[in-house]
Amino acid sequence: MTTRIPISHNMNKNTSLQKSILTAFIFVIFLWLIKAYETYFFVELYQLGVKPLNTSGLIGIITGPLIHGSWQHVIGNSLPLILLGGFLLYGYPNSRWWAIGIIWLVSGFGVWLFARDSFHFGASGLTHGLFFYLFIAGIIRRDKRSSVLLMIAFYMYGSMIMTILPTEQGISYEYHLFGALAGIISAILFRKWDPKLKEKSYSWESPDDEDLIGDEWQNQDNKHD
Repeated sequence: MTTRIPISHNMNKNTSLQKSILTAFIFVIFLWLIKAYETYFFVELYQLGVKPLNTSGLIGIITGPLIHGSWQHVIGNSLPLILLGGFLLYGYPNSRWWAIGIIWLVSGFGVWLFARDSFHFGASGLTHGLFFYLFIAGIIRRDKRSSVLLMIAFYMYGSMIMTILPTEQGISYEYHLFGALAGIISAILFRKWDPKLKEKSYSWESPDDEDLIGDEWQNQDNKHD
């Protein structure tokens, strides 16, 4: 039987897992710098969150994911952003920035249209969008890389499936919900954009070997006859 080993198709060093995680890590450092600015200069930036059905709150669609209410808030979002963001950047080189852009904008716009009357901010909508993109893309595409990323993401953050529902009063489940919806939509839209792992057969693994084995069995049968 021919042994097949999966190799990457149309992948290069710019999409290595290490560089992808580093890119996500740099973004998280940026979030920490924003929070440090708030803390050091005693500034409150919650007004840059999404304020539903308020024209001045539209700016929050862009700035909301960058603002966090406390250090605990930004710390809680940091590791999911690094890991889930790194996985998406690595596994989906053609659709990654489109998917992130859609998750960012659609989650914010959904909050602006339908959320409770309050300021909504934080990167948890983004983390939920990343998770649901990896989850749905792995189910739809069924290639080895997507399946592995799905399993890792689900093992680590499968509880995000439940946090799209109201849990605690001070948490914007609306951001979670619309981030998840945006991730699902993106995964469906871009399901064919990215390369899949291609299986390669080596020259010394000739398919003719299978015929030789089959002939040998046939000869043995003839001897018994």
